Amino acid sequence: MDRSSRDSFRAFLKDAVRQKVDFNNTDQNRGISPPPLEKPIPAGAQCIDLVPAEKLRDISAMDVFTAIARRRSRRVFNPVPLTLKELSFLLWATQGVRKIAAPGTAFRVVPSAGCRHALETYLCVFAVAGLGEGVYRYLPVEHQLLPVSQPAHLSSRISEAALGQDFVGKSAVTFIWTAIPYRMEWRYDIAAHKVIAIDAGHVCQNLYISCEAIHAATCAVAAYDQELLDDLLGVDGTEEFAIYLAPVGKGKGD
Repeated sequence: MDRSSRDSFRAFLKDAVRQKVDFNNTDQNRGISPPPLEKPIPAGAQCIDLVPAEKLRDISAMDVFTAIARRRSRRVFNPVPLTLKELSFLLWATQGVRKIAAPGTAFRVVPSAGCRHALETYLCVFAVAGLGEGVYRYLPVEHQLLPVSQPAHLSSRISEAALGQDFVGKSAVTFIWTAIPYRMEWRYDIAAHKVIAIDAGHVCQNLYISCEAIHAATCAVAAYDQELLDDLLGVDGTEEFAIYLAPVGKGKGD
C-alpha cells in the first residue's frame, strides 16, 4: 500500500471530519423528522413472538466476571439446537429496547452515538427449536422475529458470502448486522460513519459475553463478499448494507 492510500484509510479512525461538518445544517437541526427506529413491518406479516425480557432473568447463573474472563472466539459448534429462550436472550442483549424516549429515539441495552442505533439485526437460522431454517429480521421494538426468506442452500450460500469461512454456515444461528447510515447521518452528517462502526463493536461484544453466559460459542467475522451477503439478506447495498456477522452455537469445549 502506498503511503497516501494508507494515510487516507487511517484518517477514518480519526475525528478530524467533525471539524468539517456544519452541525447547524444537519437534517436534525433543519427540523426534519428522525428516521424510524426500525424498518417497517410488511403488511400482513406473521411475526413470531420471542420470550419477553422479564422472563429471561433466570437464563444464566454465571457471574459477569466469569463471563468476561471466559470470552474467546470459537469456530466449532456442537450439533445442538439453541432454544427460543436462548435466542431471545441473545437478541435482547444485543439490541433490546429499554424505553422509547421520543419518536425515532430509544434507549437500548447497548450504547450508540447520539442514541441513533443505525443497525438492523438479521439471522440465518439453522437450528433453533421452534423455528424453520431461513432468514429472519429482529424487531427490537416489538421483541419479535420477522420471517424474511427461506433461501435454498442457505448454509452454503452464507459460507460462500463469508469468503469460504464455512463455520458461519455450521452454526445454530448466524447473526448479521446491517447499517442504515441515514439514521446516524440525520444527526452527524459525514461524521456518522466512524461511529456506526464503533456501535457495531459494542453490539458484538455484548453477543460474546451473552454467549458465554449461556455456554454458547461465537466468533465475529468482518471478512465477506459485500454483494453476496447483501443479496442474501435482500437489502439494496446503498441505503442498507451488511457490515458484520457472527455465528452462534453450542460450543465444543474450550
